[in-house]
Amino acid sequence: MSRIHPTAIIEQGAEIGEDVEIGPYAVVGAHVTIGARTTIGSHSVIEGHTTLGVDNRIGHYASVGGRPQDMKYQGEPTRLEIGDRNTIREFTTIHTGTVQDAGVTTLGDDNWIMAYVHIGHDCRVGSHAILSSNAQMAGHVVIGDWAIVGGMSGVHQFVRIGEHSMLGGASALVQDIPPFVIAAGNKAEPHGVNVEGLRRRGFSPDAISALRTAYRLLYKNGLSLEDAKAQLRELAAAGGDGDAAVKTLVDFIEASQRGIIR
Repeated sequence: MSRIHPTAIIEQGAEIGEDVEIGPYAVVGAHVTIGARTTIGSHSVIEGHTTLGVDNRIGHYASVGGRPQDMKYQGEPTRLEIGDRNTIREFTTIHTGTVQDAGVTTLGDDNWIMAYVHIGHDCRVGSHAILSSNAQMAGHVVIGDWAIVGGMSGVHQFVRIGEHSMLGGASALVQDIPPFVIAAGNKAEPHGVNVEGLRRRGFSPDAISALRTAYRLLYKNGLSLEDAKAQLRELAAAGGDGDAAVKTLVDFIEASQRGIIR
């Protein structure tokens, strides 16, 4: 049985799952679907065409599903889709998509979104990501699984943050971070492979060694980007335990539109 505080406003048409808890003075819009066992903190606003999966935790004063901060937006019924078991803390803002992109902003599962984070329109956040307090994502940002974005960091629109990568606190990111790479600074620069994170997630020593070799080819050997990519392709086909990880790195670089940090 859901527990909805009598001061909460639930607009007609909203769909509320089983065992949902909605705190005092929260507002849930008419086009919102909230999955089972989700908690909505006091004074939060869940609006727009927004879907939340099960077991999510929304902190007090969060604003989820608001209109895009895009001057081209003309009221189209764009969407926000949030998966399961996400923690979204106090004063976070997450906006719906725009028709100039796919029309949807997405979050996967098991993400940890700390206080005052902003996730702009058309962002795509994978699963198991951590966005630290006051991290700010402009529109169209893509964040891979298990990535970490440090507090007080700003991420330029259309930038991609690769899986298992880490952006240090108070950084300014204007180009893509390849998977598995640590970056920091204003403007953010590469600072090695996220070795500790990979160990914690079960990557083998051979896979980590292959990624360290890949990092040297990309950043330490004085190669042009095209020459580095050619050698990375050879490394990805070497037949070792790290082939899949290196291939992920190569595929990401080749798909980059804004270029990778150098």
